[in-house]
Amino acid sequence: MSEIANLEADPLLLPPPARRGLWARLKGIDRLFVYAVVLPVALATIYYGFIASDVFVSESRFVVRGPKQQSAGGIADLLSQATGASFGRSIEDSYSVAGFITSRDALRRLDEELNLKRVYGSEDVDRLHRFAGLDGDDSLEALYLYYLDHVSLTVDASTPVSTLTVRAFTPEDAYRINQRLLEMSEVLVNKLNERGQNDMVSFAESVVREAEQRARAASVALSEYRHRQSVFDPGQQSTLQLGQISNLQGELSAARARLAQIRNLAKDNPQIIALQKMVEATQSEIDAQSGKVTEGQASLAAKAVEYEGLILEQGLADKQLETALASLIQARDDAQQKQLYLVRIGEPSKPDVALEPRRIRDVLTAVILGLIAWGILSLLVAGVREHRE
Repeated sequence: MSEIANLEADPLLLPPPARRGLWARLKGIDRLFVYAVVLPVALATIYYGFIASDVFVSESRFVVRGPKQQSAGGIADLLSQATGASFGRSIEDSYSVAGFITSRDALRRLDEELNLKRVYGSEDVDRLHRFAGLDGDDSLEALYLYYLDHVSLTVDASTPVSTLTVRAFTPEDAYRINQRLLEMSEVLVNKLNERGQNDMVSFAESVVREAEQRARAASVALSEYRHRQSVFDPGQQSTLQLGQISNLQGELSAARARLAQIRNLAKDNPQIIALQKMVEATQSEIDAQSGKVTEGQASLAAKAVEYEGLILEQGLADKQLETALASLIQARDDAQQKQLYLVRIGEPSKPDVALEPRRIRDVLTAVILGLIAWGILSLLVAGVREHRE
């Protein structure tokens, strides 16, 4: 009885017909099912159950806004009420930040400060997910491609809110990378503000400098002309000269009238000679003063032409300087009003539980894909066999 029990307990001790029956049943199992379903599911179970490293996800949210932007409604209105700011659809500015976060420059800075190659290439990470774990390529370009798989930024087209997601194999690393990316993004926005201010204000300041130079040159030219021509204002001086001439003409008329009166009364009056000399002197003075006003290149009339040109140039230069100064003030005001701000809506989270991999889901995915592959391959094999027959 004990020998029979041993034979039943050990199939290898069974007689040859019994062993052939078990082998036949094993051979009867569909090999395609084993290869397409059983083996992949077994490997997926082993990998996701015992090998795959935990992945921690840190998430933060922010918005890029400017004080003059219009509200977009919905969430933007709620954010505006919460922060006292006017939010708009700053999609272009958010895309600028997104472009920086996903750039090689941001990666290079992170690697210098946080040593990303060590963070993602740690031996504690499974080889399939470890940086340079399979091919051994630890170049910056390989790290950049790996970085894009673990850092992402999504911008909501309907609201100004951007969501930054960082995946790492420890909660501390995920948090530190997310925090540092936000800090670098804030520095970027400040640089954009500074560059915009410098561009606008620098151009306005250059216009002011040119206007100041023109105004200074016009003033110097006018002063040199006055000194060279010994004239202050030809127009005013001409008015004075004409007034003096008018007075002399009055004196001349009075002297002539008195001379005529004396001649009528007494032709031998000794005052006649004195009056004649007085009339001649007055007439000579009138001619001299008139010559200063109207005759020759040295006359006030000739000087007034060039003087008026210099006065016009000085007036235009002063007006240009006044306009340039107003433009400078306006440019500074616009630069202040067009400043961008990166406002954190949600601080970087420090995960306390791994969100990835989703082990049960991934194993079930392997089962479903294996069954689909097995079904398709079974149909193909059956079709080939039927074609051969």
